[in-house]
Amino acid sequence: MAEQPTKAKLWGGRFTGKTDPLMHEFNQSLKYDRRMYDADVRGSVAYAKALSRAGILTQDEMEKIIHGLSTVGKEWMDGIFQVKEDDEDIHTANERRLTELIGPLGGKLHTGRSRNDQVATDMRLWLLDEVRDVEQGLRALIRVMIERADQEKDYLLPGYTHLQRGQPIRWSHLLLSHAFSFRSDLERLQQLIPRISVLPLGCGALAGNPFAVDREFLAKELGFQHVAENSLWGVGDRDFIVEFLQWSSLTMVHISRMAEDLIIYSTAEFGFVTLSDAYSTGSSIMPQKKNPDSLELLRGKSGRIFGNMAGFLMTYKGLPSTYNKDLQEDKEPLFDAVDNVSASLKIAEGVIATLTVHPERMRQALTMDVLATDLADYLVRKGVPFRETHHISGRAVALAESRGCQISDLSFGDYETLSEKFSEDIHKVFDFEASVERRESIGGTSKKMVERQVQVLRDVLAK
Repeated sequence: MAEQPTKAKLWGGRFTGKTDPLMHEFNQSLKYDRRMYDADVRGSVAYAKALSRAGILTQDEMEKIIHGLSTVGKEWMDGIFQVKEDDEDIHTANERRLTELIGPLGGKLHTGRSRNDQVATDMRLWLLDEVRDVEQGLRALIRVMIERADQEKDYLLPGYTHLQRGQPIRWSHLLLSHAFSFRSDLERLQQLIPRISVLPLGCGALAGNPFAVDREFLAKELGFQHVAENSLWGVGDRDFIVEFLQWSSLTMVHISRMAEDLIIYSTAEFGFVTLSDAYSTGSSIMPQKKNPDSLELLRGKSGRIFGNMAGFLMTYKGLPSTYNKDLQEDKEPLFDAVDNVSASLKIAEGVIATLTVHPERMRQALTMDVLATDLADYLVRKGVPFRETHHISGRAVALAESRGCQISDLSFGDYETLSEKFSEDIHKVFDFEASVERRESIGGTSKKMVERQVQVLRDVLAK
């Protein structure tokens, strides 16, 4: 007995044998692409309108199809959509259900359309929606960092290179350094949107649409900025997915680097910050432990998302033109990246918002040797070439180390033996606040420059 129409595969007319059940499971993507149900319904509604404008559907047929699609979408939204065994993907499932609701008329919807241009359209529509949410999450993280930095400008701590104390900086300056990385991520995400917002619908399987469907109408109806100008490219292009995965990888690297700073600073050895209980866990054996698991997970997620990007690039790199089934492998890495980036941004925002900062511990970590550069700069202002002052300052550090004291404890007489350019005002150099305030060029750590950075970032968010 022939299969019932509702169970026939979209591509089944050519085949007389049955599909291996394992192959059916291997081929099926509905278990993960069902999340695109709304994008698929929206694309189908727009396509029904375009078919009506092209004279393929009557007004009455179009209205019945759109009403049926609305019912399909509501069933998904309400969680009552019944998946059938032969539903391969979200496109098959929706068309099958539409035909159940309105009869054979549902079969007209696929006129001139292929799953090749349909899935490419759904992916772009879905990602455009998600990118808007991701952008809001990124903005929220930047915003909480700005507000925190603005409130905590007076806290000083050592700035590190090679994890060795270098020069004194403001805590706000450090926090904003990460915020500026996220500012760049925000710009890159916004620049990516026009390349996602390209309409493939109407490209057909690969050669274009034979029914004079108005693709510019479709683009306007679905909110796309551009129309794919080449049908071969339109159905086979997944650069927008690669770019989003690359963007996600770099953004997660920035989150990871911030997490690493905070993990180090939250240790007992540093004690600069303490995570709130909401973003920490304990040890199963050591009662005293408070582990920064939120930050460690953020650091770990960066590797996972980079793996998604690298894996899909390896799938993508050797494909011949237009659509190949390998491209079904684009969805899971993309969905996983979107989910984890979105969650990571929210967790990072929560960590920063609830963090306890210990400015007294930061101050205690400031030792006079971090002012060695200021000592060299003192002599520069006396007309000594910097390369020479660097050497003299180094000798002062060595002398203090040999005596087991700080460079501020050396007497004026000690400094005179190092250079005749030293005056009795030398000990004014040994002031951490004065040191940071001298860094008043754009980008510096003085209070005025920190305030400038805060305003620059606020202006970015106001756009």
